Amino acid sequence: MEINKDNIEKKIRDEFDPTYLVVEDCSSGCGLKFDSVIVSKKFEGKQLLARQRLVNDLLKEEMTKIHAFTQKTYTPEEWEKKQGKDAANPEGQAKASGACSGICENAQK
Repeated sequence: MEINKDNIEKKIRDEFDPTYLVVEDCSSGCGLKFDSVIVSKKFEGKQLLARQRLVNDLLKEEMTKIHAFTQKTYTPEEWEKKQGKDAANPEGQAKASGACSGICENAQK
């Protein structure tokens, strides 16, 4: 399976049935650096590390090939509270934290 934003989103949707999901390719061409926000009832009762392990386990094949996968995981209740506090980012979009340096073999020239 090709590693891209759409395929990562599909895997996450199929597994976690999120109420909100953003996966952003922030690699500037190589397609191997992603930021995500995942809101799911399946995270209820789980600590942050356990949530991230669930996502990492789901994407374990992709994780061997990508440079970085940043994830923010929330329960629907946590997400609702965060939206009330985050007036500067009302849509809760994941923010690109940087770009691929372009030295990877997948960088588009």
